[in-house]
Amino acid sequence: MMDELQLEARSAGSGLAAYVLVTPARNEAQFIGQTIEAVVAQTVRPLKWAIVSDGSTDGTDEIVSRYAAEHAWIELVRMPERTERHFAGKALAVRAGAERMVGLPYEVIASLDGDIAFEADHFEFLLRKLKGDARLGIVGTPYRDTANETYDFRFVSTDHVSGACQVFRRTCWEEIGGYALSKGGAIDSIATLTARSKGWKTRTFPEKMALHHRVVGTAENSQMKSRFILGKRDWMVGNSAVWQLFRGLRQMTQRPYVVRGAAVMAGYVWAACTGVERPVPAELRALRRKEQMEQLGRFFRGKTGAESAANTGEHSTQAAR
Repeated sequence: MMDELQLEARSAGSGLAAYVLVTPARNEAQFIGQTIEAVVAQTVRPLKWAIVSDGSTDGTDEIVSRYAAEHAWIELVRMPERTERHFAGKALAVRAGAERMVGLPYEVIASLDGDIAFEADHFEFLLRKLKGDARLGIVGTPYRDTANETYDFRFVSTDHVSGACQVFRRTCWEEIGGYALSKGGAIDSIATLTARSKGWKTRTFPEKMALHHRVVGTAENSQMKSRFILGKRDWMVGNSAVWQLFRGLRQMTQRPYVVRGAAVMAGYVWAACTGVERPVPAELRALRRKEQMEQLGRFFRGKTGAESAANTGEHSTQAAR
């Protein structure tokens, strides 16, 4: 195992903050190798990377173990199989990985999904953004998935940082308490909302693009079920009903036409009518609705999310994807 001096030396030459990675992985054998290859190829590598297998049964552990044998800074962390499946599992896995970083001299911690690929300077790029603005707490990039979908900055604010790869300044991560143990999901949105409520900036930088090897939300569900769940989560985190209407209408224009947006709206209405528990505090839900109305205002004025951030420095939240 590398000693602390060796770990520090890895980032010292770049002049950038030392960082660590945590990847929650459940049955990612199909893609985890490509993600590992992308990280190994980085121009600035992490001090340590904890890949947390959340009860994988498809060979994920064996693939990670082979890479860990070649790279001392990669560690496989095994979690026992859970009988109950819920979105808090990701938060628990990330926490387990973060615990493996105790004693390391890092300033940045990133949560990275196990089915992502990106260019060799991906993390160097984001570390330079953090270096350039001390108030940036969470950063990331857009992604394109296998359905060739990506962010549309007419509807997406650059404040929305995808949970596929969220890079946190350590002080921000610790101030917000890491990921919330929300069984209903939306832990990435909760993290960015909480950070902004505490005065941090959150930002997606569209100059770079990552590749998501599957359509988001379909790892364990069909696309229609994943859209229904997405609508349900929209209710749970406090989306404005007006925003949700526009969100659903926009998604009706995407394949599969009509039913995609209908599924999102149905999930939202079902959650509202059945009184699904909301894990987000009332003040954060109010902040979310305020930011959504600001985003709609910018849309009708003809500004994109990227233009707004570049021209005014404003930071609103939502991705109407």
